[in-house]
Amino acid sequence: MTDHQDDIVPARYPGRWIAALICIAIAGFIVASMLQNPGYQWPVVLKYMTAATILKGFAWTIGLTAAAMTIGIVLGIIAALMRQSANPVLATVAALYIWLFRGVPLLVQLIFWYNLAALYPTIDIGLPFFGSILSIPTNDIITPLAAALLGLGLNEGAYMAEIVRGGLISVDPGQREAAQSLGMSPAHTLRRIIIPQALRVIVPPTGNEVIGMLKATSLVSVLSISDLLYSVQGIYGRTLQTIPLLIVASIWYLAAATILTSIQRLIEKHYGRGHRSNQPDALFGLLRARRKETT
Repeated sequence: MTDHQDDIVPARYPGRWIAALICIAIAGFIVASMLQNPGYQWPVVLKYMTAATILKGFAWTIGLTAAAMTIGIVLGIIAALMRQSANPVLATVAALYIWLFRGVPLLVQLIFWYNLAALYPTIDIGLPFFGSILSIPTNDIITPLAAALLGLGLNEGAYMAEIVRGGLISVDPGQREAAQSLGMSPAHTLRRIIIPQALRVIVPPTGNEVIGMLKATSLVSVLSISDLLYSVQGIYGRTLQTIPLLIVASIWYLAAATILTSIQRLIEKHYGRGHRSNQPDALFGLLRARRKETT
């Protein structure tokens, strides 16, 4: 009787191949339609892709995204720390801020800030019950750009607060207690122990928020700010070439989102580097360093 080894036959999944063929067929129909339909007006798309007005609008979009996200991240960190504070006043104020700006639609907030002068014609600086020292017309301060940054930044801050808070509470509370037992101050504990570990949780949703902010800046077109969408609207309002100009805007938005996604992955890889389940965390590394210093 001869020994023999049975051949291993890989499992076949016909359903996967059928689904793949269906997807390829659908994609083929879409591409063929886009190339053959004269309504897309691809020569017009190519003409305006690098037009000065479009590039200037795209620069405004990138600038608004960066500025609003900076405001949102700073406010989010402050609100998250206040939300976790043992002081009930600070925690309540942060909770109300998050509740208000997450609950009201962003477009409503932008229009509200733009029309703030209807509620407060002037902004008075002074002491309560002693009159104002300086009075400035509200419209001189709340320009369309200021209204856009207030609306985008305050709204983003509410979302970032929950993202940061989620990252902070993801760290084992025992590490904070152990750090305090070593005599570390709360600020030192937060900076050296909590935040480095929380960043692994905070970075991915923050990257999504940046891409979301990129698209949300299109709403400032209602404030007559010359962002990418407003620039496109101005052109097709004159030429009546609506579809090709919207394609131009879509291509630029997709290009920016692709670059931001790549940057997000690099940052995630950086903060995820060295994070292994079998490696000591930051606190145990610090404890070991302290032990070496004392011996």
